[in-house]
Amino acid sequence: MTPTILVVSYLCLPAQFSIVVAGHGDKVVKNWYSPVRDVADACRTGAATNIIFGLALGYKSVIIPVLAIAGAVYLSYTLAAMYGIACAALGMLSTLSTCLAIDAYGPISDNAGGIAEMTEMGPGIREKTDTLDSAGNTTAAIGKGFAIGSAALVLLALFGAYVNRTGISEVNVLAPKEFVGLIVGAMLPYWFSAMTMKSVGKAALAMVEEVRRQFNTIAGLMEGTVKPDYKKCVMISTDASLREMIAPGCLVMLMPIIVGYLFGVYTLAGALADALVSGVQMAISASNTGGAWDNAKKYIEAGNTEQGCALGPKGSACHKAAVIGDTVGDPLKDTSGPSLNILLKLMAVESLVFAPFFKEHGSVLFGRRS
Repeated sequence: MTPTILVVSYLCLPAQFSIVVAGHGDKVVKNWYSPVRDVADACRTGAATNIIFGLALGYKSVIIPVLAIAGAVYLSYTLAAMYGIACAALGMLSTLSTCLAIDAYGPISDNAGGIAEMTEMGPGIREKTDTLDSAGNTTAAIGKGFAIGSAALVLLALFGAYVNRTGISEVNVLAPKEFVGLIVGAMLPYWFSAMTMKSVGKAALAMVEEVRRQFNTIAGLMEGTVKPDYKKCVMISTDASLREMIAPGCLVMLMPIIVGYLFGVYTLAGALADALVSGVQMAISASNTGGAWDNAKKYIEAGNTEQGCALGPKGSACHKAAVIGDTVGDPLKDTSGPSLNILLKLMAVESLVFAPFFKEHGSVLFGRRS
């Protein structure tokens, strides 16, 4: 058990964090691995290098989770075929309470920081909430990793049920129908992520324009003698969260029906398989990249140094580069990454439900396959 905890702590905990010890002040805990510090150090040369290092970190972070999922799939299938994979998926889902707890920890800490700043509770309180939020970004990334790992196993189990229900004997990647499905399936997570990220960008643009309008039209707002119209900003955010999800929802719901009916069960099988492959990679990478950019910004704001050089206080060029990375990372770690979990599971469930219909009436364009 101890070696397992050591490995998990080494891979998952942040490079450095503080623990308040009664009577002894703050105890600084450091890890040997320093991905966040590398990203923070990249901010010294501007936003571009920060973006490059953050993306590289996210891509690299995919390796170990994917190998773990692959090992779990191979072992469970070797022991009990598709039933073993279903049991492995059930085991991952049994950690739901833990995942919910560590997922909620980050937003609660972040909101506490916002409340402390709005109520002018002082910089000391804000520093503590920032430390908690940094740990919350890491726990949230772990929770999202559990979620996408369970989604991969669940989708594989549902894929086995789909294959069994449609009577598919094998999926040949060299056959044209299956290959078309593979290409389309690999594209879907990218299309879905583009839609969700653009939705965040449109909502942010509307919010910025409203704030600028209030500053320019409401007399006394800049001087602090008049309160802004908070309700209008809340309305923009709420409306966008509902309206902008219509198109991604339609994509998820309509894709299995269109592919299964027009191209048949074999093409849909290829689409489901490759959506799983590319979706898992994108979800893990997006979550970890966004979390690293957020923690790098907080690392700089805490006044840390790298390679003997001060990274700079708030308002410095280094800090501005970190803020840009954090702004780019928010829709990745909070929108696109987690939502891919829903994309994979919902497509698999819908395909399984409509499998008999696709088997009987599908492949309108390609013709029936014996």
